[in-house]
Amino acid sequence: MSYLRTFAPWIAYAVIPSAHWQWAALIAFGISAVTIARQTRAGLRAEAMIIDIGSALFFAALTVLAFVDPNTALHPYTPAISSGVLALIAGVSLAVRMPFTLGIAKQTTPRELWENPVFLRTGYIITSVWTASFAVGCLVLAVVAHSSSTLRTSAQVAAFVIPVVFTVRYVAHIQGRTQAPGKPVS
Repeated sequence: MSYLRTFAPWIAYAVIPSAHWQWAALIAFGISAVTIARQTRAGLRAEAMIIDIGSALFFAALTVLAFVDPNTALHPYTPAISSGVLALIAGVSLAVRMPFTLGIAKQTTPRELWENPVFLRTGYIITSVWTASFAVGCLVLAVVAHSSSTLRTSAQVAAFVIPVVFTVRYVAHIQGRTQAPGKPVS
């Protein structure tokens, strides 16, 4: 549920028809702002909102662009730019040693596990997969920017579904290894 909430602005932006991209950007910005406000009131720290904060900044800028110049030549490339921005946010979170997935995972993981090497390594691996998926998605979406909407939509969906599936399976794998009696944790 945390990942769905984290990426809700991006999902909203992606599902609203391209002809209404100004409103899609504004709605995505609104979702980002409301999410950050709710999470802040709930006491979440900034490390748990890395993608949310980056999303709000991106959609604020995109909203301005979309309303100031709705016919910009950048419009067909906004899905690629979106994936690129997500890759950048995720990559920077790795570079500053605050993988965005750790902030999300800490919301449902007992505090005593937060410094566990397996928990930390899992966060780095999962964030790396998300980063790579967004980067590849950016490249693919740039190449297919003027292709059919089905192809573009498929590329956008894949850039999200692949890391979601990996995350679910990898977490289950790690949990199975750490809970199996007699198996060393590495």
